[in-house]
Amino acid sequence: MQTNRGGRGVVAEGRWRRISWRRAGGTLLRVITVWAVSTLTMLALAGILPEFQLQGDDSESLTDVALTAAWAAGAFGLLSALVWPVVVRALLLVPALVLGLLAFFLNGSLLLVALSVLPRGSGEADPETAVVVAAVMSAVASATSTALAVRDDEAYRRRLSRLAQRRRGGKRDAGRHGMPGTVFLQLDGLGHDTLRRALDKQLMPTLAALLEGDLPSHRLTPWRTDWSSQTGASQLGILHGSNHDVPAFRWYEKETGRTMVCSSPASTAELQQRAIEHTGDGGLLTYDGASRGNLFSGGADQLALVLSIAARRGPNNRSRAGYFAYFSDPANAVRTAMSFVTEVCREIHSSVRSRLRKETPRVGRGGLYPFIRAFATVVQRDVVVAAVIGDVLSGRTAIYADLVSYDEVAHHSGPRSRDADKILRRVDRSVALIAKVAEHAPRAYRIVLLSDHGQSPGETFEGRFGLTLRDYVRASCGLSVPRRAQRTRSGAEARDAVRTVLHRPVDLAEAAHSHPAGSDASDPIVMASGNLGLISFPDIEGRASREEIDRRHPALLRMLAGHPGVGFLLVRSEEHGAVVLGAKGVEVPLAELRDGEGPLTPFGAGAADAIRRTDSFPHTADLMVNSSYDPETGRVHAFEEQIGSHGGLGGEQTRPFLLWPLAMSRPVPEGEEIVGAEAVHQVFRRWLRECQGPQVPVGTAQESRPDAQAEGVFPVASRAVQDEKA
Repeated sequence: MQTNRGGRGVVAEGRWRRISWRRAGGTLLRVITVWAVSTLTMLALAGILPEFQLQGDDSESLTDVALTAAWAAGAFGLLSALVWPVVVRALLLVPALVLGLLAFFLNGSLLLVALSVLPRGSGEADPETAVVVAAVMSAVASATSTALAVRDDEAYRRRLSRLAQRRRGGKRDAGRHGMPGTVFLQLDGLGHDTLRRALDKQLMPTLAALLEGDLPSHRLTPWRTDWSSQTGASQLGILHGSNHDVPAFRWYEKETGRTMVCSSPASTAELQQRAIEHTGDGGLLTYDGASRGNLFSGGADQLALVLSIAARRGPNNRSRAGYFAYFSDPANAVRTAMSFVTEVCREIHSSVRSRLRKETPRVGRGGLYPFIRAFATVVQRDVVVAAVIGDVLSGRTAIYADLVSYDEVAHHSGPRSRDADKILRRVDRSVALIAKVAEHAPRAYRIVLLSDHGQSPGETFEGRFGLTLRDYVRASCGLSVPRRAQRTRSGAEARDAVRTVLHRPVDLAEAAHSHPAGSDASDPIVMASGNLGLISFPDIEGRASREEIDRRHPALLRMLAGHPGVGFLLVRSEEHGAVVLGAKGVEVPLAELRDGEGPLTPFGAGAADAIRRTDSFPHTADLMVNSSYDPETGRVHAFEEQIGSHGGLGGEQTRPFLLWPLAMSRPVPEGEEIVGAEAVHQVFRRWLRECQGPQVPVGTAQESRPDAQAEGVFPVASRAVQDEKA
């Protein structure tokens, strides 16, 4: 054990040594770049202004002039860095207007000094021109330095620290009531095993330091999702304590004819209200909480980019207020725009390379997808991180934020692809920035990292077998199949988020997409949620029985259960109640279903209980179809256009992680497992009580909250978390 610990220490030391060298190299590169741009600016000004000369006579070559400009730019920059701070400190008592005028003359004087110390003294300018040249040079150097500092998290952290100290008058107090706050950071779609792999590959040094540093501060544990292993079900359960009657990402409700979609503002608002009515509780964040970038509010008073309130119309829609507040700062807009364009180009390059190499499995990534990916991985990330930083510096009690970038890229590039690895590096940098800012907050913070589900890789159902699930169901029912298959859209969560920001209505007509042109209203509605399929017969009242389905479509259940891409079916029987059907005519009553037996043989622990729970939901589909799963490769077959998917049972999608501070109590006793999102909610409730004492009753939460900061106003008005160059 001692040897292992020492080995980890050596690895950590080597990692931080590489980071230090990388930072030093980055600083040197920025200095050289600013110098080069300043040199070019000086050459341009020498060509434009006749009173500004960089050559003694016409015999000097262009190389001589360029060297003169480089010497002059370097000398001017060095003098400005050394002399200007001293002069400003000496002139602090001078009125601001006078100091502003003196700045121009001082810069001009510094330029004249720089020209006079050139090796051959070939530069010259009259005083008036020197003032103009110096002003332009300073502006260009400042702009260049600012643009290059976009990627300098350390410089940004130091600036935030100074800002926080000024707000507190230079004092570092113990915070409100001396109690720590809690930040819950959800790394969307990152499974436990993938995180372990990323740590082994040193893709996430910040998280590795929490677990494996000289003084580990956190512990990593997996937890198990419900059958519906997707953000809607998981986050609703975590934030509101109930995900009852959420059978999938999208489903059809017969009594109203509505299609519920977990990326729709109207649907998420309805689901949130149902959860509140079911529990009688406002949510995890009802006391002095902030919800950032989530599907649901959690009862928080401070909201930004929360989908469940985006359906509200009017100028005070706080879901979009986060974007408006962030981009009202021109620096934020420019920096995020730069990274947005870079990400679009990166995705196009990656997609073309994948096609040229004929990598498999692969899905289409053309059209608007590069822009949707850039929105999820750059815009949404930058705004959410800035909002969390503002909450931390304001000393808010509980903050829950979702970083969705990995999930979006893994859907289309694969959960363990090169693209996904790069995203994990950037996610790690976002976590590092928030953690460093928390060190300078007005109260101590405990940072909890978690995921809502994982992702399982695999070729799509259509790519492997040639038909979509919808078309296969229609063919098995003896119905017409369109010559041109209508694919289920990929990237639904990110697409709908973009539509919401742009004030475009989210398309809920999934039922229409499930009915090809000319089909009858009694035809089955087929929907997909990753590798979970839902089939409903809209003209049958209530939940259709197996016997009724057999009378209408005698071959359907046999064809589905026997398909190599299908693992098992759940259907209600008039005689035996709910039953699970598998290949070769296997039929097991749900009450007798056991893990590791019959159709559930490859699906692991907890599968039977997860199916039984979903069967109890009022809106469980007539047929629930889970794809096949290969435990050796971890592969499933998504019924959507995704090569990394989640939504059903099988593989890593059901095994997210929880990375929790050792200062908090164990989530569950040693040897036990956290099962279901509702159980995670109870753990988080307990942790908040440990940090803050008894929770404020829901009925008085609104009256008890401290004065809230105006929504959308971030205390940090400066910067996005930007991408690495690599």
